[in-house]
Amino acid sequence: MSESHSKKVRIKRHRRHRAHLRLRNRVQGTPERPRLAVYKSLRFIYAQVIDDQNGRTLAQASSSEPELKKGLEGSTGNIEAARRVGEMVAERAKSAGLEKVVFDRGGAIYHGKVKAVADGARAKGLVF
Repeated sequence: MSESHSKKVRIKRHRRHRAHLRLRNRVQGTPERPRLAVYKSLRFIYAQVIDDQNGRTLAQASSSEPELKKGLEGSTGNIEAARRVGEMVAERAKSAGLEKVVFDRGGAIYHGKVKAVADGARAKGLVF
């Protein structure tokens, strides 16, 4: 990897991290309204419903899970996989008795895969 490319990658990662820290100053998960946190890597997308006051994960889903991988045609890191992860985490949150959440986009722009997770979760009945 060239020096200029690694510098661009470092800057991009730093920008996302700073944006996430700014967002976390405003978004706090409570037992009544936990935080739906989204993280995306190049291969997979992950979503967790977190109660920050008690430090517990109440529900989670990812595109690396075998039952979700089976239903996907191609990649596990695309928009279709992200939508299915949103639906899955919403079903698991509802079975845990949760209706309302706050959305934490993890410093990423609300576009593409992050938006697909949110749309999938809303389609299954989560309110945020």
